[in-house]
Amino acid sequence: MTITKDIILKLKEVKEEKGLSINDILKMVEANNEYVSKTTITRVFAEGSEENSFRYEETLRPIANALLDIDTIEDTDNSDTQAMKIILKYKMDTIQNLEKQMEDKDAAFDREKLALIDKFEVERNQYNRRIEFLLSQIELKDKRIDQLLEAVFQKDIQNKQLMEKFFNCHCCDKR
Repeated sequence: MTITKDIILKLKEVKEEKGLSINDILKMVEANNEYVSKTTITRVFAEGSEENSFRYEETLRPIANALLDIDTIEDTDNSDTQAMKIILKYKMDTIQNLEKQMEDKDAAFDREKLALIDKFEVERNQYNRRIEFLLSQIELKDKRIDQLLEAVFQKDIQNKQLMEKFFNCHCCDKR
């Protein structure tokens, strides 16, 4: 918070030194192909605004880039200012590189995730086919068991009938 406060105070000083209006600052920000609304710029330069909180990347950095002209190192800048501009430019480039790396890693992660999902789908389909096959085998075996049981019951009935005929046979001597 104290760094933001210092940045806002320095931006106010530069605005006063250069005699810039809010519209001038808005045009300078737009000239850098960045966007901060006029209302937000007005809030940044309002009295006591250093006590408020502003997002650095979305609000303060574009205004600072426009007012301080960080990208160009001028001969009129003292050595401290030149060094700070070089450091800021290096840090901004580093941030951009890290953001690019994060995007690349996110994209790689998404590709890897999609590949794993595809692999999972293939395996799931294989397991589903195996399950269907095994279920059909169980159904077939159940039918065969039912047929065998029916045959056993029919044989039992036939055996019982034969035994009754044998015991009740009129030609057999029952002694």
